Amino acid sequence: MSDVPLLPTRKIVAGLFMSLDGVVEAPDKWHFPYLNEEMGAAVGQMHAEADTLLLGRVTYESFAAVWPHQTGPLADQINGIRKLVVSTTLATADWNNSTVLGGDAISALKDLRQQPGKNINLTGSISLTRRLLEAGLLDELRLLVHPIVLGTGQRLFPDGMGRVPLKLTHSATFSTGVVDLTYQPA
Repeated sequence: MSDVPLLPTRKIVAGLFMSLDGVVEAPDKWHFPYLNEEMGAAVGQMHAEADTLLLGRVTYESFAAVWPHQTGPLADQINGIRKLVVSTTLATADWNNSTVLGGDAISALKDLRQQPGKNINLTGSISLTRRLLEAGLLDELRLLVHPIVLGTGQRLFPDGMGRVPLKLTHSATFSTGVVDLTYQPA
């Protein structure tokens, strides 16, 4: 048996809305003025490349309160996709196609990456994004950086997080001034 690590057959891709000062918290309060067809297409493409949506408990509860009551292509996609919820406190997940990943989520996600399938998209879920970055399990970090400084709020990269070398693999600028950046581990 070889000691060469297996390459993942699918990717874990985190997608976040971010302000210029690094805030990723509560984008529903500041992101919508920048939403246009370009951003919609970028987000739609990301969802189209996935067959699994990975969520932390807080993001899951927020999404489950809203998306089942929405209609349209993106709502159909999000409501229909397989959803995995990483939580140590949530016992059940009642939203369509949802399963709670309790216990050692990192090991479960390592195994899941090795299975055939499309991308596993992580949306929101700031602490889970950090954990996956630190564990080396995040294959792509997709940031939609908005031209606004919020001054307060939870940042993706807090002081003391440690170094995480990344390389830029894609960038685009939308007419609203939002910059679409994709990074992979360096």
